[in-house]
Amino acid sequence: MIKRVLKQTFTLLNVDYVKLDSGWNYRNVISPYFRIYYIDAGAGEIWDASAKVRLESGFLYIIPSFTLCNLICPDYLSQYFVQFFEESSDGISLFENNRVIMKVKATEMDILNFRRLLEINPGRGINRSDNPKVYEKNIFYKEYQELNNRQSLSTFTETHGILLQLVSRFLTQQTFKHRDTGHVPVKILNIISYIQLNLNRDLSVTLLAEKANLHTDYFSRLFQQHTGERPVKYVHEKRIERAQYLMLTTRMTFTEIAAQTGFDNVFYFSKIFKKITGVSPGAYKKQMNTIGF
Repeated sequence: MIKRVLKQTFTLLNVDYVKLDSGWNYRNVISPYFRIYYIDAGAGEIWDASAKVRLESGFLYIIPSFTLCNLICPDYLSQYFVQFFEESSDGISLFENNRVIMKVKATEMDILNFRRLLEINPGRGINRSDNPKVYEKNIFYKEYQELNNRQSLSTFTETHGILLQLVSRFLTQQTFKHRDTGHVPVKILNIISYIQLNLNRDLSVTLLAEKANLHTDYFSRLFQQHTGERPVKYVHEKRIERAQYLMLTTRMTFTEIAAQTGFDNVFYFSKIFKKITGVSPGAYKKQMNTIGF
C-alpha cells in the first residue's frame, strides 16, 4: 500500500468579511503568511512581480507567503479573506515553486467554507486597520497565535481541515505548476531539506556537494536542473525569506538576523536582501508600523 503524507500544516491568523473602498491601496506588501480572498462584489487589483491580476466577483485568489504585491481597490470591493501560516516538517513550502498569485472560479462549497470559518472563529478579523503597516506586528501575531492555543481540539481540527480544502482549490494542473518530486533525485531532495533546516550554517556549494557525495560541478548542474536555480542563488533566496519572517515576527536586530540566517556580516546581508527583494532591510522594516515594539 502506498501512503502519501502531507508535510505541510496551516494555522489560522485572521478570517473576516470586509467591505473596502479606495483607501485599500497598499504598495510593496510582503508577508510571511498566506492570503486567500473570495470576492463577492466590486472589483480590485493585485500586482505581483510578474503580472497584474484583477479581483472579480465569484473568484478565489491566493497570495503565497513572501510574495511581493500591491493591493488596490479603485472604488468598492467586498471580500471574505483568510490569512494563515504554513509550517512544514522539512522546511519546504507546498508553494515552493509557485510563489505567484493564482485565481480559480469559486464554488458554493468555497463560500460555505468561508462562512463556517467565520462561524467557528468569531472575532478573528484584523479589528484594527486593513493597512498591513498597522496589523503586521509581532505583538499581533502572538495575540492570534494565543487564540489558536485556546481553541478546542474540535475547532482547531475543523479550522485546519477547511484551510486544507481552500488551499487544495489551487492545486490543479492548470494553476499549480508543481514539479513532480518523484523524478527529483533523492540526493537533491535531501539537500533541499538540509538547506531549509540549516540556513544559519555553512551552505557553500562545496559542502553541499560533499553531503550529496557528488562532484561540485555535477552537483551544481543537477541542482539547477531540478530546482531551476544555482545552489548559491537558491540558498540566498531561502535565507532572505527566513530573514523576512524574522523581521516581521521577532524583535531581532539586523545584525542578529544576519547571523541567524547565515550571513557573515550585516553589510553583506543588506546587499543580498536588496538584490533579492528590491528594497533595503530598513525600507522593508518600515512596512511594519514599529510603534509598540
